[in-house]
Parts: sequence; structure tokens; C-alpha cells
Amino acid sequence: MQATLQLCTFNRARLLERVLQGCFEQNAEPGSYEVVLVNDGSTDETLAVIERARRLATCPFTVINQANSGLAKGRNAGIAAARGERIILIDDDVLPTPPLVAEHLRSHATFPADVIRGAVINTRDFDDLPPAIYSLRNYSGNFFWTSNVSAPLRTLRDVGGFNEDFSEYGWEDIDVGLRLRERGLRSRLNPRAVAFHYKPAPRISDVAGMIRQARAQARTAVQLAELHPNWRAHLATGNTGIQRLIHRWIRGVGKARGYGLMLAENSGDRMLSRREIAAARRAAADAYYHELERAIASN
Repeated sequence: MQATLQLCTFNRARLLERVLQGCFEQNAEPGSYEVVLVNDGSTDETLAVIERARRLATCPFTVINQANSGLAKGRNAGIAAARGERIILIDDDVLPTPPLVAEHLRSHATFPADVIRGAVINTRDFDDLPPAIYSLRNYSGNFFWTSNVSAPLRTLRDVGGFNEDFSEYGWEDIDVGLRLRERGLRSRLNPRAVAFHYKPAPRISDVAGMIRQARAQARTAVQLAELHPNWRAHLATGNTGIQRLIHRWIRGVGKARGYGLMLAENSGDRMLSRREIAAARRAAADAYYHELERAIASN
């Protein structure tokens, strides 16, 4: 087995069905890859989706059901079950295009010891996809980003996989990337290994979740800096003195000008306007840096 395509899922049955279809519609050589799915305690229709997917699978398909334990533990369960020489990691809201597996394998044939990053293109709708063409607009400087990345399976196991102390959202893949970089690996982009990342237009009901996620990500940013007390970890998470000072000033200006989410009362769960999206993002950034400073002070 040359490759394992691995993903974890939690309560995303509607997206998962389409993503698994994409996993089985690869144009890689028959017998060259498998799919390993970790169901992290989903309570929606995920089990029914999995049963339908079993009947459509065109490659070996392994499913691991576990109690809800978080992404790091789920990833490690998938890594433990993988049989491929290379492991390709995607998410349950990421739709792989047909060349994805073959392109990762092609890159590894040339650079067998390296991390290979695929291209990630955001889309609001899996049924109305943009062209599968990478551009600088889609650029990410992350060394190891699990929306679309691959590495030698043995190397990933040798560095200890994912740190299960990351129980909240954020930075567990950056931690792995820093450890792989310390091991001497290089990260290379293959722009033909394309995947589409589902990014719907934000709605009013999404704002509270954005803020909760930002606060969790701030706490794990401090956790990452404790594990990797170097400039890469601080810069990746925005946890530098200058950045914190700038956002402290922005928060002060925002309060002085009355920034905030100016959502109409009784407007229902509609999509946000551009102005409201900007306000929601400011609110999430404010929550991130406020929680970051609190977490730093408490350590």
C-alpha cells in the first residue's frame, strides 16, 4: 500500500458524504491507496453515511469509531491504523479532487523524505466549485497544514504523532510541523494536489462560535509556545509583544468608536453583510488577544 488517505469527522454528516465520494473517486492506480476514517463520537447521521459509503468504496476503507476525544486523539487513531508508506491528511470539510492522491505520491517519488503540501481552495458550495487552479490567492505558509498534507508514515510515528494534550481547537498540526522541521524535513508544495475547503458565508448564528473558537485557539497558542519557545511558534500564533501591543491598541480604539456587531434585532439567522462580517472578525480577533493575554498572565 503506497498511501493512506486519513480524515477525522464529528457531526458533519452532510459534508462527509460528499467528501468520502471524493476520496473514492481518485484516479490513482488501483490498490495504491486506502481510506481511514475516524468517527469522533458523532451523534448526527454520520453512521448512516458511513454505511452508504462502504457500499461505494473503490479502495480499502477502514472506519474507527471512538468516543468524542478531540482531533489529536482521532488523528493518532488513524495513524495507528494506517498501512500506507505515506499518509495524506485531510479534514471532513475538505473535498479532494481526483488527482490528489496520485499527485502526493508523485511528489513523494521525487522527495521521499519530505512533507508535501497540497493546494487548498476555499469554496462556499461543494456543488458549485471554482476552477481547481492554484494561485497565490490560495497560498498558505504553514509547514504542515492538515487540510491537505502528506508525510512518510514512519516519520510521523517516529516524532510521536499528534500531541493529545491539545484538547481544544487550534495549533495541534503546527506542533507536528515544528517537530518535523526539527527532524530536518523540508516542506514542498504540489499545486496540482488540489482540495476544496468548505467555507460557507457566515451567518448570525456563527458569530458566537467564532468567538468561542478564537478564545480556545488563544489558550492553545500559549500551550504551543510552551512546547516550542522559539520565534516560529510565536509568529505563527501572533503571540509576539508587538502584535499583542497592536491589538491592545485596536481594542481600545474599537471601544472608543463603539465597534461591535450591529445586527438588526429579530433579523433571524440570515447571512451577515460585509460590514457585519468585518465586525465579527474584529470581535473574534479581540476575543483571541484578550484571552491570549489572560492565558499568558495565568501561566
